[in-house]
Amino acid sequence: MVRLQNIDLVFNRGTIDENRLFEDFSLSVESGEFVAIVGSNGSGKTTLLNLICGTMRPDRGTVLLGGADVTTMPEFKRAKRIGRVLQDPKMGTCADLTILENLSLADNKNMPYDLRGAVNKGREDYYKTLLETCNMGLENRMGTLAGALSGGQRQALALMIATMSDIDLLILDEHTAALDPKSSETLMQITQRVVSEKKYTTLMVTHNLRFAVEYGTRLVMMHSGNAVMDIAGWDKKQLKVEDILGKFNEISIE
Repeated sequence: MVRLQNIDLVFNRGTIDENRLFEDFSLSVESGEFVAIVGSNGSGKTTLLNLICGTMRPDRGTVLLGGADVTTMPEFKRAKRIGRVLQDPKMGTCADLTILENLSLADNKNMPYDLRGAVNKGREDYYKTLLETCNMGLENRMGTLAGALSGGQRQALALMIATMSDIDLLILDEHTAALDPKSSETLMQITQRVVSEKKYTTLMVTHNLRFAVEYGTRLVMMHSGNAVMDIAGWDKKQLKVEDILGKFNEISIE
């Protein structure tokens, strides 16, 4: 489903701050896998997601999505096939638009532009049914501005928006990091339900080791542009936080 082949990436090339992050790095993610990615700061976690989404391009190597070479494809074109939820709840929704308006905009993703109304009232019942699954009462607040929602509510709305259209890949870039513990738990439960029901291929970067252990079908630990741990299948199901904490502390100190 997703393949990064022989990736090289250097930041600030030719300067005193030159940093070679990836050197001949390869990673494959199969269709339907839910991969939790952990690692110390600067290990390459978010850069990995940016290479897949097209926010950044490698100096060398190939990025494949669904078998197609997308290495030079612009980010906006890849976005037709990728849903992404970022760390900041403000990034996935429009604060000055209502919940209804936000969902209507998302509903028009990949649709041709014309002079029809942006808000389709006929879809409101569908939107309410979608929001009911979040168990946050958002279905009763369709006229509320997204900017008036709590961080957890807004991230749940962002997740619904990211997964409304027919996507091939779901990218979660520390999407619980800015939330309080209770909201984080709730959002992870919603995430698990959405991923399971729609069978999305999913990559989730997180600093929460418990989430990385409890959720997903595979765990990858990054350090200095390398995958220093890659556990899937039965071994992943048996993992406990203590099993990876020692390695995580070790790479965090280096």
